[in-house]
This record gives sequence, structure tokens and C-alpha cells, in this order.
Amino acid sequence: MKPMEKYVYLSVSDGTEMAAYTAIPQNAAGKTNRGLIVLQEAFGVNHHIRDVADRFAARGFVVIAPEMYHRTAPPYFEGDYSDFDSVKSHSSAMTIENNEIDIRAAFHWLSRHELVDPSQIFSVGYCMGGRMSFLANTILPLKAAVSYYAGYIKSVADRAKNVHGRHLFFWGGQDKHIGPDQIDAITTAMDEAGKEYINVKFSHADHGFNSDDRAAYNEKAAKEAWAMVMEFFS
Repeated sequence: MKPMEKYVYLSVSDGTEMAAYTAIPQNAAGKTNRGLIVLQEAFGVNHHIRDVADRFAARGFVVIAPEMYHRTAPPYFEGDYSDFDSVKSHSSAMTIENNEIDIRAAFHWLSRHELVDPSQIFSVGYCMGGRMSFLANTILPLKAAVSYYAGYIKSVADRAKNVHGRHLFFWGGQDKHIGPDQIDAITTAMDEAGKEYINVKFSHADHGFNSDDRAAYNEKAAKEAWAMVMEFFS
């Protein structure tokens, strides 16, 4: 069951309304906390994404996870990992332009939050959200951003010249969905743009290795990646 008291509803610049899951650290005070945008997999702001948001909040981040399918499945969507066909109509309907304005709406909420230092805002995304986390780093003044196994990131590689903060990429060496051409495209673009980044491949991990709700979950890789993210964001 979704904890409805943790949702906010944001006005997006195209006139739509977007629900977003939020997680606030306990005992937070003043505009001293880091803010974080958590960007969903193709399966929506599901149990895994909400759990990720809560875990970051426990480490002191004010977190928002926007419902990126709010135009086709308002106000909430939670897909089934065993039925990818059920999410295709929603993922294929998204556009970069809509992604951008949705991400900006989430950033607007964070940057004006009474507990967030607006100079300390980050993003992290998973699969489809990994691509969107990279996109966020090209349109927002983020401190840093992380992309886990970013699907179709080659499609936005030309945005590398606009990257603001440091970027951390994670890939699974056993991932059959994301080929070397995708990884090479984004790292080459970052190199050519002279941007600072870290590129990590877990040779023993598959696509979706971070989610303990998926068959591909790899506990060792997930824990090692988490430790790297904590250090990277510090």
C-alpha cells in the first residue's frame, strides 16, 4: 500500500499535475540538508524506488521521486517486473521535453524546501531513470548525479557538453539490454566535453542489480555501489 501522506502534487509547466513520493530525514532542521531527485525505472515509483528514497532520507537527504508517467497513468503507476509489456505504452509515450519539465518541477520543489540547501542538490536514477538522471545533470545546477545501468543513454550523449556536476555511471557486465556501444557513446561524449565522471562496471552483475525486488538482484554489487554513491555524494 502506498503511504499517501508522503506524496506531494506538483504543477508542471505544461499545465499537468505530477504526484511525487517524498522522504524527509528525521530531526532535520534548517536549510542545511542535501536534496536528492530519485528517478524511476520503467516500472514506476514502485516499492523499490520508494525504498531507495527512504534509505537516502535515513542518510540525511530530503528526497523527491516524481511520477514520470503522470500523463499516461495518473496519478500513480506501479508496474510488474515480470510483465515489461505492461509498461511499454507508458515508457514509449515519454519525450525528452516532458522529462525535462518534470525534472525541473521536482528540482523547483527541492530548491525551495525549508530543509534543503539549494547548492547541495543531487540526482540518482535507475535504468530509464539513469538516462533521466544524466539529463537532469545537463539542465540543472546539480552538485553531482548518478546513473545506474542507464537505458538508451546514447540518445542523449550529445548533451554531455552541458553537464554541470560530476557524474557516476554504474553498469552490469552481464547486462544484455545495454551494449558496449551505449557505454562507449556516453564515456566518449564526456571525454570530448572534458567533463569529470567515474565509470564503474560490475562484471558479475546483470541489469537491475540494485533492486532486491528483481530476480537480477546482486547483493554484493548493490552494497558496493551504495558505498560508492555515499562517498561520491559526500
